[in-house]
Amino acid sequence: MRRFPPQRLICLTEETVETLYLLGEQDRIVGVSGYAVRPPEVRMKPRVSAFTSARLDKILALEPDLVLAFSDLQADIVSELAKAGIAVHLFNQRDVAGIFAMIRTVGALVGAGDKAERLAQSLEARIADVRRVAKDGHRPRVYFEEWNDPMISAIGWVSELIEVAGGEDVFAHLRGAAAARDRIVSSDQVIAAQPDVILASWCGRKVVPRQIAERPGWDVLPAVANGCIVEIKSPIILQPGPAALTDGLEAIRSALGNSR
Repeated sequence: MRRFPPQRLICLTEETVETLYLLGEQDRIVGVSGYAVRPPEVRMKPRVSAFTSARLDKILALEPDLVLAFSDLQADIVSELAKAGIAVHLFNQRDVAGIFAMIRTVGALVGAGDKAERLAQSLEARIADVRRVAKDGHRPRVYFEEWNDPMISAIGWVSELIEVAGGEDVFAHLRGAAAARDRIVSSDQVIAAQPDVILASWCGRKVVPRQIAERPGWDVLPAVANGCIVEIKSPIILQPGPAALTDGLEAIRSALGNSR
């Protein structure tokens, strides 16, 4: 890192972008991922990467003090940046606690620790309120589908937020898996689980509930019989950051509320 606090930041995923905006530190962002859409103003920032690929020349031209990256899927990008002499912080949060740690760490990295602590505490309080309201109600059984071919069940933070909202993730035992391939489930497993609600977010691809309902043998599922198949847009639930804790959680609450 060339200076502290860093004045020129590049974010290779959306959750650090949204966190910096919520902290009021957005003017430091000089480049973002092409998938960054929250808040809408971020569309004006230069685009320097996809998710698993990046334009090293564009990043170097922007002379960042610090690049914020995410997960093993960006390890190759991080390696190239390190070889080029760029300071990088690689996050790898996979659960709700990890999201709060990310928020606090981003704040610390940019010299805005107090603001990050206030943001984290406000989000923690909101989750506690939602959990308290949902605690005594009926808990519908939920199958969350992160991808359709192969079928992949909910990653850690999504599974936890289903429980916060008052549901029961039917594949909760898989949420701690290190890789998506370890959360692959079969049609027979879903049928055996008998979910009351199916939530789907196909990682940037539009969900077609009819295609889910028409899968062989799925007509016996309560979720299909009762028409409880709901798409949750990936930018608000599959990004491990503030979006998931706010709009994502609210979307889950709404879907579960309509199933009762």
